Amino acid sequence: MLEHTNKQFHSELETTRSMFLQMGGLVESMVLDGIHALARGELHLVDRVREHERQVNQFEVDIDERISQLIARNQPTAGDLRLLLSVSKMLTDMERCGDEAEKIAKVARRLHESDSSYEPVVELRHMADAVASMIRAALDAFAREDPVAAAQVVRNDKDVDKEWKASLRHIITYMIEDPRTISRSIDLIFIARALERIGDHAKNMAERVIYMVRGDDVRHTGVTNTERLARGEPPEPPESGEMERRK
Repeated sequence: MLEHTNKQFHSELETTRSMFLQMGGLVESMVLDGIHALARGELHLVDRVREHERQVNQFEVDIDERISQLIARNQPTAGDLRLLLSVSKMLTDMERCGDEAEKIAKVARRLHESDSSYEPVVELRHMADAVASMIRAALDAFAREDPVAAAQVVRNDKDVDKEWKASLRHIITYMIEDPRTISRSIDLIFIARALERIGDHAKNMAERVIYMVRGDDVRHTGVTNTERLARGEPPEPPESGEMERRK
């Protein structure tokens, strides 16, 4: 009887993992569709993003309920408990990525509907590709239980932050040169900020993967210590860690 119960538990655990990966795949496509709607004016993609957002929300509710039931019925310990707790935390970040993607799509529609010949004054596709890749890499690290790959996602967030700041400088310069573009430029800032937040959420998920596998909470420890802990090495002394956080 115990063996049957264990098999059923691990089967349900695997189903939960699979559902989360499906949810992540939808969110990744939402980010890319939203930015394609902006860059190409393909407004039919906005409707697809909104439909996927409803599916993502349903995934969040269903997975959250499954996790609660699995913990209540089986009282898991060690690795199984860390997995369920990690997915529970990652659910929130993934759903918020979907929210940001939907915001991007809605702004893209507004920009193109107000001006059918609208073209973005700053290139955001590279930044969008980067954050979509971070989501994909975090999901892959989760699926393979690979903390080192997850640490790379944390490092990649630094590059996204740099792109966000560069985009902001570019857009502000454009507004100063031509005040008539202020309204549309503010919308672009909104989109760039949404992409930066998606990168932050992907980083958070990657940190949870490291916790899931290693049992170490790497939040607020700096990139270098995150990479060391992901490899199973001890963290740097506090003085070095403080310098890392200032970078």
